[in-house]
Amino acid sequence: MSAERLNEPSILQSPAWADFQRALGKRVFTGSGDGFSFLAIEEKTPLGSFLYVPFGPVAADTAGLRRSLDALAALAAAEHAHYVRVEPVNTDLGPRPDSTLEGLGLVKAPADVQPKLTWLVDLSQDEKAILGGMRSTSRGLYRNIRKKGVTFDTSTDPAEITVLLAFLHAVSERAAFRAQSDDYLARAAQTLMPAGSAKLFIARLDGEPIAAALSYDTDTTRVYAHAAADTAHRSLNAGIPLVVTMMMDAKATGRTRFDLWGVSAEDQPEHPWAGFSRFKRSFGGYEVEYPGSWDLPVNALMYRAYSMARGLREAAVPAVRYARATAATAARVVTRRPR
Repeated sequence: MSAERLNEPSILQSPAWADFQRALGKRVFTGSGDGFSFLAIEEKTPLGSFLYVPFGPVAADTAGLRRSLDALAALAAAEHAHYVRVEPVNTDLGPRPDSTLEGLGLVKAPADVQPKLTWLVDLSQDEKAILGGMRSTSRGLYRNIRKKGVTFDTSTDPAEITVLLAFLHAVSERAAFRAQSDDYLARAAQTLMPAGSAKLFIARLDGEPIAAALSYDTDTTRVYAHAAADTAHRSLNAGIPLVVTMMMDAKATGRTRFDLWGVSAEDQPEHPWAGFSRFKRSFGGYEVEYPGSWDLPVNALMYRAYSMARGLREAAVPAVRYARATAATAARVVTRRPR
């Protein structure tokens, strides 16, 4: 498993992402200093607020990371936030990342916000090598699907996000899947596309859309962010050549990495993500593990209260599920009366 770290700030630490979060109505704070920078978003809970630093802060070494944590703690105190949640994916944390982070006063968050495992494809290779790393079925679909009347185009017109939204609605209606809200994706398109930080890819059959995907982009990395397809044309498997098209477009525009954004471990075949993780691995590439989400308590008393409340809530969930299942069973028994 790779211990690779991001060589540049994630899209989640970019000025364009700050603008997007503000468009969503969030309070966003940015800061920088000797060897570090950060973008922090205020998040609210019933017990108060905290600062969330997605895939950040950005710091090349632990000294810079320590200085960034000091700055974030001071900011949190000034804004009456109880803690700071960080995800230091840029910092070289050495052979024992958890020990390094604990030594900086951080506590492992109860759950990771962004994916701890991701799947990357190296776009610095030539096109033949990129295609050669894929499963033969993926490679064959990309090379031959145009013979079936399927074409691919790109858009940076925010109004065309409705193409993707329509497919996402259909997917969420037929499966246990909850897409981001229409407002979230529309604002992402409106904010990130004009900044050159997002792009829409559309597969068409005889001119009509049959699949779409939205990427988030930095100068070096394209992220496969949101995608869906029309089930009426499922047999064409247009989603596979659509992803390859996104890769080749990223390579043509000078990007060197394609981030398929979040996979489950290969030794967890029952994981809810197992199916689409196999899909993502079909494009070749390699797995990268990040440190995950960590908390910096600022108001120790309130952080303990938050931890206790979360623990009680999680303990209650199995009981609630049992009660619901029992009630559902009872309802089925009642309705099965002899005629």
